[in-house]
Amino acid sequence: MRELDMDVVVLIGRVLFSVLFLSSAVGHFMQTEAMAGYSASKGVPMAKLSVLGSGALFGLGGLMVLLGVWADLGSLLLAALLVVTAVLMHQFWKETDPQVKQGEMINFNKNLALAGAALMLFAFFAHVDDLGLTITGPLFDL
Repeated sequence: MRELDMDVVVLIGRVLFSVLFLSSAVGHFMQTEAMAGYSASKGVPMAKLSVLGSGALFGLGGLMVLLGVWADLGSLLLAALLVVTAVLMHQFWKETDPQVKQGEMINFNKNLALAGAALMLFAFFAHVDDLGLTITGPLFDL
């Protein structure tokens, strides 16, 4: 019974963690033009393609974690994408307006914190043989 309880807790955590990325993916596809304009203003190359690509990767990584299909790989994908997004989209060190700088710093730090959480999930999923309530086991073996 205790093992089932922990499996349920991990599943709830996977659901809560994935909601952010899945809703972000939907936003990337529903508001592509607006997001591409914002990305272009940040100097992101091929802004529209970048928005669509990052939306697809957020969706893929979020689904992998949610469903437990190589959740370790999905977590690693999200971690990498979050670091890239933080560096490309939230360059607080370039801002001169204090309010804009603070907002960018908050978003930069949020993305790094989420990347850290995703890396911890990667380690957890890649280290535990029986993940419980998943479709597949881990792809990596740590």
